[in-house]
Amino acid sequence: MDKKREYNPNDKKSVIDYAKLLKGKTLREICDPIILEHNYTGKGNFGQILEKFYFGYDPNSKSEADFFEIGMELKTSPLKQLKNKEYRSKERLVLNIINYLEVVNQKFEDSDFWKKNSNILLIFYLHQAGYDILDYLIKLVDEWNFPSTDLEIIKKDWGLIKQKIADGKGHELSEGDTFYLGACTKGANASSVRKQPFSDIPAKQRAYSLKQGYVNHIIASIANEASGVYGKLIPSVAVAKKQTIEEIVISKFKPYYGKTIEQILKSTGVELNTTAKSFYANLTKAILGIELDQEIEEFEKAEIIVKTVRLKENNLPKEDISFPNFKYEEIVKQEWDDSNFKDILEHKFLFVFFQFENEHLILRKVRFWNMPYSDILEAEKVWAKTKEVVSKGKIVKEVIGKTRYTNFPNKTFNSVSHVRPHATNAADTYPLPTLDKLTKAKEYTKHCFWLNNTYIRDEIYLK
Repeated sequence: MDKKREYNPNDKKSVIDYAKLLKGKTLREICDPIILEHNYTGKGNFGQILEKFYFGYDPNSKSEADFFEIGMELKTSPLKQLKNKEYRSKERLVLNIINYLEVVNQKFEDSDFWKKNSNILLIFYLHQAGYDILDYLIKLVDEWNFPSTDLEIIKKDWGLIKQKIADGKGHELSEGDTFYLGACTKGANASSVRKQPFSDIPAKQRAYSLKQGYVNHIIASIANEASGVYGKLIPSVAVAKKQTIEEIVISKFKPYYGKTIEQILKSTGVELNTTAKSFYANLTKAILGIELDQEIEEFEKAEIIVKTVRLKENNLPKEDISFPNFKYEEIVKQEWDDSNFKDILEHKFLFVFFQFENEHLILRKVRFWNMPYSDILEAEKVWAKTKEVVSKGKIVKEVIGKTRYTNFPNKTFNSVSHVRPHATNAADTYPLPTLDKLTKAKEYTKHCFWLNNTYIRDEIYLK
C-alpha cells in the first residue's frame, strides 16, 4: 500500500484534499495497516508518523518545504478543548531551526524561514491525557497563508532576530523580543547549543515559532469562530508597513501623558466604574480606541502582558508585581527551561505608569519591555532556590509565636525577584511533595514569584 500514489505531490489541491480526509480520524484509523507492516513501536511524534505513514515521505530537516514541489510545509499541532467546547492551542507552533551562521546573510524574501513557511498545511489534533498518540482525534485541517498585515509584523520580528544575531547576541535571544514570530528554545536539553557568527559564546539552539496566542487566531480563523470579539490597533497593511505595534500604542497614549484619570476619562468620553477590578484594563482599551467588550487583537496574538503600576511621589511603585501562584508539586518536577516562571518572563510586557500627585493619579508614561538576558539569569537563581527549598522540605525556617518565617528567597536575596505568599488567607494552600521538616505540614500557604518594586523603578520606569 503506497501512500505516495494516493495524491499528486505536484498539485496543491490534490495534497489539500487528501489531507482533509484526515478530519475526524485518528492515526490508528488511517495508518494502522502500514504501521503494522513497519513494526511501528510507538516512537516518534504525531507529525513524523503522519509524514511517513500517511503522506508517504520520510521526515527530514531540509531547508525546503515538505511538499517542495508546491512549496508547502506540513505542520501538526495539539489542541485543548475549553469548557465552552471551543478549541485553543496547547502550545506555540514550532517551525524551522534558526541557522545562526546563515541568517545574518539573508533577506526575508529569500530566507530559510520564508522558503519553509510561506505556505503551511496545518493539521490540528485534540490532545487528551492518557490517550495513545495513535488515538488523538484530528479536528482541523487547512492551508494557512499569513494575512498581509500580520506578515508585516512577522517581517519586523524576523529582522529583529537576525539583528540580534548580527550583534553577537544570539545567546541573549528571548521570545519577549518580538511580537508574533518568536525564537523559542529547541533541543533535547539545555546543553543543545550552536555556534553563532559574531560571538564566541555558544547560543542555545532555537527555532522560529508562532506564539501560542497567534496560533489561537489561526485556529479561530480555520474554525470560523469569534470574528467579532477583537478590536484592531492596526487598520491596514499601509499602517503596518510604516509603524510597529509599539509605535502605534505609544502614539495613542502620549497625548494623555501628564493628565489625571478623570481628565483622560473626560477626553475619551468613556464611562467606567473606577472601583471595578477591570478598570485599568478598560482604561487602556479606551485610550487605544478599542470597544470595552472586545479584546485587543494584536495583544492577544503577541501574548502581551499589560501591567498597570501606581508610583508613589518618590517614583517607587506602591507594590511589587505578582505572578500566578506556583504549585509545590509541579515546581520540583520542572527544569528552568520548561518552567512557568521563565515562560512568563519571556513574554513581552506593556507597563502603564501612573503616579500619585496630591491624591490624583497622573499618567506618566507607557513602556514596552521584556526582561534582559542578564536579569533572566538572576530570576533563575530565585526559581532554583525555591525549587531546592520545596524539594528538601525546608520551607519553614522558624516559627515565632504564630508567625512562620521561611527559607524562600526574599528581597535581600536578589535585586530582581523574590517569593512570598499570594493567598486569601493562611488556610489557602497547595499540597507539598515532601513534608516540611520543621512543621511536618503536608500542605503550605500559596506562594508566587514577585518582581521587586525597586527593580521596576530602576530597570523599567527610569530607563
